[in-house]
Amino acid sequence: MNKFLIFMLLPIMAFSQMSIHDFEELIKIKEYQKAEPLLVQYLENTPNDLQAIELLGDVYGHQKEWDDAIDIYKKLVDSKPNTANYHYKYGGALGMKALSVSKFTALGLIGDIKNAFLKAAELDVAHIDTRWALVELYMQLPGVLGGSRSKSLQYAEELEALSKVDGYLAKGYVYEYDDEPKLAEKFYKMAIAEGGSLNCYNKLTAFYENEKRPQDAIKNIEHAEAQHKRNALHYQIGKVAAEYNVELAKGEACLNRYLEQYSAKDGVPKAWAYYRLAQIETHQKNKEKALKYIDLAIIELPKIKVFQEHKEAVLKL
Repeated sequence: MNKFLIFMLLPIMAFSQMSIHDFEELIKIKEYQKAEPLLVQYLENTPNDLQAIELLGDVYGHQKEWDDAIDIYKKLVDSKPNTANYHYKYGGALGMKALSVSKFTALGLIGDIKNAFLKAAELDVAHIDTRWALVELYMQLPGVLGGSRSKSLQYAEELEALSKVDGYLAKGYVYEYDDEPKLAEKFYKMAIAEGGSLNCYNKLTAFYENEKRPQDAIKNIEHAEAQHKRNALHYQIGKVAAEYNVELAKGEACLNRYLEQYSAKDGVPKAWAYYRLAQIETHQKNKEKALKYIDLAIIELPKIKVFQEHKEAVLKL
C-alpha cells in the first residue's frame, strides 16, 4: 500500500480500535477535551450506544457545558425512561445550569429539576446520590418554590436507611443550613464515629470553620491525620492557623512538613503552602520572612492575584 495512504489511515485505524474502556480512562485522568471529539466521532458510527452517549454527557458536564450535557441526558431519559441514573444526571445538569444563569431564568428550571430527581428516587429506592440531591434541593429552595425542611429530613431518613454515614451527614447538613449548630455538630460526629472516612472529617472541619471555631477545626484535622496519614492534612492545619491567626507555631511546622513530603497527589500546589507561611510570618510582623515566602509563592504561581495583594500588604509592614 502507498506509504502516504498508510500515514493518512493511521488516525482512523487508531480511532477504530478505541473502546468504551478507553474513553472511561480518558475521563478518569480528566482528559475531557481529548475525550470529547473522540466520543463524538465514535457516536457517528454507533449512534445508539447508550454507554458512549452517557460518557459524552459526562464529558460535557465536567467542562461545564451545561446545555450540551442537558441535551445528551434528555436523549438518554427519552430512550430509557425507567433508568434512574439518567433522570438523576439530567436533573443535575439542569441544576448546575440554574446556578450559572440569572435568577429569573433559573426559576423556569426548578420544576424540571425537581421532577427529574423525584423520578430517579421513585425508580431506584436505593439511589443515594438522588436522595442527597433532594436533601439539598428542598433545603435551598425558598418555601414559596417548594422548599421544605421536613421533606429534606425525610430524604435524610431514607439515606440513613441506606447508609448510616450518609444519613448522619445529610442531617448534619440540614441542621447546619438551618442554623442549629449543636445538632449539626452532633450528626457530623456521629458520621465520623460510624464511618470515619476523610470526607466525614472534612465535613466537620468545614462546619467548625463556618462557625469560626478554628481551634476545634485544627483538633479535628489532627484526628483525621492520625487516622488517614494524608500529607494534605498538614496543609489544612497550616491553612486554618494562618487564616485565623491561631496556633501559629503548629501551623508553621505543619506547612513545612507538607512541603518536605509534597507530591502532586497532595492536590494543593506548593505555592499555597508558601502563601500560608507568609501569612503566619505577617501575623508575627516578620517582614523579611514573610517576603521570602510570598516571593516563593509568586515564583510558583505568578498569576494568582491574592499573592500579589499579600505582597503589597507585607511591604507596608
